[in-house]
Amino acid sequence: MSEAVVEVLAEVEFWHSRPITPTRRLSLGHIMLPVDPAPGLGGILLGGIMAQFVGDVNEDMIPDVHRLIGQVERGERIVQPRLRHRYQADRHGLGRSVHRLVNVDNEVQFQFSETGAPLQHVLGAIYVLERLDGAVRKQLAPLLLKAMTWRGPLNQLFVSYLTGSGSSTISALTDPRAWALEILGFPAGTIKPSKKEVQARFRDSLRDVHPDHGGDEGSAGRSIIDLGEARRVLLS
Repeated sequence: MSEAVVEVLAEVEFWHSRPITPTRRLSLGHIMLPVDPAPGLGGILLGGIMAQFVGDVNEDMIPDVHRLIGQVERGERIVQPRLRHRYQADRHGLGRSVHRLVNVDNEVQFQFSETGAPLQHVLGAIYVLERLDGAVRKQLAPLLLKAMTWRGPLNQLFVSYLTGSGSSTISALTDPRAWALEILGFPAGTIKPSKKEVQARFRDSLRDVHPDHGGDEGSAGRSIIDLGEARRVLLS
């Protein structure tokens, strides 16, 4: 059996003070963060980092996390130190963590480094947000706040919850309209089908995948969800 091919879709690198050092410091390294169209795969990664680590942050710090995200969204200057950490460009003596969003068989998965304190990763995600274009920050800031409310594993349900999409496949997340047109069987070159055409394609496709009409029972549930999401995308 061949191994699944893993493709890195988004990646951020944090440098942070080690547990034994008295001074709490944070720096950013390599950032590969596609965010177009928003939230993009990069926004999903930032949301995943927040959801993964915020639950282990001291609850007394959570209101300040909310305030900091709001300041970043509004483009305000962040006074240092913040959240008990000082941001710096120099990485000498700091530990390294890398977080990734990867593609495994056309499904997104998270890969997190567990080194460093949870607050350092939460703060790192916010500082990455700060470096994005103002319009993108306004779109992604609510996403980070939404991610903080998630309770559960960071799986496909989390991605759907975060993006509001019924599908978490790579194609659906990167180009939802093209994916929707393909799912509903529109011919290549179709740009904007009418509502009537979308509904007709949806009904025909739904009948084709339903087990009562010869569709595969094992994949029918997933296919029906994808068809419904494709219809929603094209009619929205």
